[in-house]
Amino acid sequence: MTGDFFFGVFLFLLLRWLALLFNLLAFPRLKACPTPQRPTASLLVPARNEAENLRKTLPRLLRQGALEVLVLDDLSEDGTAQAALEAAGNHPAFRLLRGTPPPPGWKGKNWACAQLAREARGEVLVFTDADVLWEEGALGGVLQALEGKGMISALPKQEVGLGEGVLVAFVMNGLYSFLPHPFLECLRLANGQVLAFRKEAYRALGGHGAVKGEVLEDVALARWARAYGLFLGGGLFRVRMYRGYKEAVEGFGKNFLDIHLKNPALLLGSAFYHLALYTLPWLFGRWDLGLMGLLERLALQWVLGGPLWPGLLAPLAPLLLLPVYLRALLPGKRWKGREV
Repeated sequence: MTGDFFFGVFLFLLLRWLALLFNLLAFPRLKACPTPQRPTASLLVPARNEAENLRKTLPRLLRQGALEVLVLDDLSEDGTAQAALEAAGNHPAFRLLRGTPPPPGWKGKNWACAQLAREARGEVLVFTDADVLWEEGALGGVLQALEGKGMISALPKQEVGLGEGVLVAFVMNGLYSFLPHPFLECLRLANGQVLAFRKEAYRALGGHGAVKGEVLEDVALARWARAYGLFLGGGLFRVRMYRGYKEAVEGFGKNFLDIHLKNPALLLGSAFYHLALYTLPWLFGRWDLGLMGLLERLALQWVLGGPLWPGLLAPLAPLLLLPVYLRALLPGKRWKGREV
C-alpha cells in the first residue's frame, strides 16, 4: 500500500469526522411532548411472527394517546395475533386485522402496510415496526415534527447484543457520520422502523402501492414525498433489530444490494471502502489512521448513547460484514419464511 493510498484514507476519515461534528450540532432531534387532540393519528404495525416483540412494545403504543392502534397479523406462524390480543387487553383504541397473502408483484411488508393504511381513520398515518419500543411523549414528538411536512422518518436508538452488536452499530450508527444531515435528507435516507405521513400526502404519492415491489420501500416513499424530514429519535424510540450474528447477516443481506442502488460494483466498492478506512491501516502499521477511525466510531457510539464496545471492535466490522455482501449478491434470499 502506497503513501498516496493512505493519504486518501486520511481524507475520507477526515470527511467522516467533519460530518460527525456537523451532525452533532445540526441533526434535528425529536423531542417528547404531549399528544395533541388534533391531528388524529393512527399507529400502524405490520406484524409477521412478532409475538415476542408485541408483548413488550404494544402496551407502550397503546399509552401514546393515538386515535387508534392497528396491528395487522401478516399470516404469522408464531401466535402473533393471540399475543397482540393479550397485550392489548380491552383497550378501546386497539384493533387487530388479519392480513391476506400479497398479490403478484407485491413485497410482503408493503402489502401489509397498504392493508393497514386502507383501514386507518386518522389524519396522520404512523407506520412502526413491531420491535420498536416507544417512550412516553414519542407520538407528540412525531406530530410536532410533522408540522409543515408531508412525511418524516426517525432513526431510533439501536440496542444490541453481543452476537450482532458490532454489525448493527457499524451499519446503522455509521449513517450519522456518512454525510451531513442536509445531504442525507436530500438523498431521502429513511428508516422504515418509524415513518409518519399526513394522510393526504400519503395518498397523493400513491401510498405503498407506488412502491409495492421495492425492498427499501421507506427510501422509495421518501423520494416520492414533496416535503420530507429526517430526524434522530434515539430519545423516543429504541429497537433491537436482530438477535445474533446469523440473523444480522440474513437481515442486512436481504437489502444491502438495494441500499447500494442495486449495483453490484457499488456494493463491492462499499466493502473495499470500509476495509480501507477501518481495517487496512491496522494491518499495514498505520496506527495513526487506525486510531483516527477507531476514535470516530467510539465518538459515534457516545453521541448516539450506545455502548462503547462495538466502537472498540470497529476494525473487525468490515471483515464481519463480508458475509453480508456475499449474501446480498446471491439469489434466493428469504426473510421470515418468505422470498425477498
